[in-house]
Amino acid sequence: MNTLRYRLAVILVVLALPTWAAGPAKPIPAASPPAASAASAASSESDVSAAVDAPEDRSDEPDRESDQDDPDHSEWQDRSAHPGRSKRHGRHHGDGNDFVNIGHDTDLPLGSRADSVVSILGSSSIEGQANQAVSVLGNTRVQGPLAEDAVAVLGNTFVDSTVGGDVVAVLGNVELGPHAVVGRDVVAVGGTVIRDPAASVGGNVQSVGGRFPGFDWVHPWIENCLFYGRPLAVAPGLGWAWGVALTFLALYLCIALIFREGVDRCVRTLEARPGATMLAALLTVLFTPVLFVLLCITVVGIAAVPFVAVALFCASLFGKAVMLAWIGRRCLRARREGPPAHTALAVLVGGIVVLILYLIPILGFVAFKLLGLFGLGAVVYTLIGAARDRREAKYGAGAAPAPSAAAAAAGAAPIADTAYAAAASPEAAPPPQMARPSDPAITAALPRAGFWIRMVALFLDALLVGVLMGFMHHVFHLELVVLAAYGAIMWKLRGATIGGIVFDLQVVRLDGRPVDWETAIVRALGCFVSLVVAGLGFFWIAFDDGKQSWHDKIAGTVVVRVAKGVSLV
Repeated sequence: MNTLRYRLAVILVVLALPTWAAGPAKPIPAASPPAASAASAASSESDVSAAVDAPEDRSDEPDRESDQDDPDHSEWQDRSAHPGRSKRHGRHHGDGNDFVNIGHDTDLPLGSRADSVVSILGSSSIEGQANQAVSVLGNTRVQGPLAEDAVAVLGNTFVDSTVGGDVVAVLGNVELGPHAVVGRDVVAVGGTVIRDPAASVGGNVQSVGGRFPGFDWVHPWIENCLFYGRPLAVAPGLGWAWGVALTFLALYLCIALIFREGVDRCVRTLEARPGATMLAALLTVLFTPVLFVLLCITVVGIAAVPFVAVALFCASLFGKAVMLAWIGRRCLRARREGPPAHTALAVLVGGIVVLILYLIPILGFVAFKLLGLFGLGAVVYTLIGAARDRREAKYGAGAAPAPSAAAAAAGAAPIADTAYAAAASPEAAPPPQMARPSDPAITAALPRAGFWIRMVALFLDALLVGVLMGFMHHVFHLELVVLAAYGAIMWKLRGATIGGIVFDLQVVRLDGRPVDWETAIVRALGCFVSLVVAGLGFFWIAFDDGKQSWHDKIAGTVVVRVAKGVSLV
């Protein structure tokens, strides 16, 4: 529909207006157009000043000379007298007198003129003369002549005067008074049209979609909470917000009662590993969009997207309960001795504390976001730890295998003892008895690779990938992604990249198990985390006692130096 496309275009143009007013708009007198001579310009200025100083003294008879000096006024009179003639192409924007407010209502009093009246998160009331009026999350009330359109998005539109264009309400109702004269269409999207029998409409009257509830209840929250940076406030009209907050608190209490052991375990994880918890939260937030994109690319994985979204939502709810329990226990621990309080009581106390924090400007939203972030990290990191414990219980803790009976009879030294002997003194360990350095139980005890040799090996790998991508004429511009994929594949298959093989380096796990695909992929993705903060994760190698980068710590790996002459391929 042309009218619908036009209405959307009007909304986009209005939202892109560059004029932003901090408070209620005041009428600004229109500037006169340039005249052909100095005398005519002075005459125009005197006419406009007289019109602004005494608008009520205008004569009802048309003044042709004044119309010629003020072409915008004559055009507005022509459009208001003939509403159906509102031009859709190359329309004149009048005197450029736009009233735009964010978070405030805009009132155009009687006797004032404006080109556009726009209220974002507020309502617009027109009693003077204007070309168009738009309200976003507010109501539009037109009681003065309007040359073009009256639009309300997430609000209602009331008209009781002449409107030359369309009257539109998106997710709201349209009401036409007895003096309403609309030149074009009247449309209510997600609402109803209430029309007085005396109202005149030059176009179509239609309601699109079902009826939605009004959004007047949102305005008190916007005024008292959103603009103060807090989720809650003590003000009229916010009973629904308190109801939502108390409902979620009751939900967190239910989680604490039903899943007490799980909440307690997450709280212990948060207290024991706060840094790893925060890192897990950041990684979850960063890679969740990537996961959704990968699932959609595979097409088959699209069916898993809703389940992943629901899982993340449930994890965030569980994480909020964990954070409330943590806060409540710290508050109760300061007042009593003995065993920790029941998880549900801790959640209740923590919930009361958090509700008080939500009332504080700025700090309320900060607390809301941090609690959700830390809670999600605690849940994710606890799940990772539980999966690791189950795997260790199934496959063992990675201890060195016992020597066979034949080897024991021959007096061969255990593999682990040989490894530590080789690490302490390579000359003392005879080459025939040295086990392969690719064995994780052995190479984990070897000397750690330092910062500079790892950076030189990384530079060699980046150079090789860059040359390869150069032959492909940078078709995809994905050098970093290709480098990460190349590293993951080489770490899994050979334990080292080509640069690492050249400098006798190998990636091994700290727990003694071989590098699997999961570890290789996590380490490759962790490289982006090390790179994103000005490469600090790579420079961490030079200051860390264990010579680990951030992605090494994330994946539980370390880079060691193997003996000279030992092939890694």
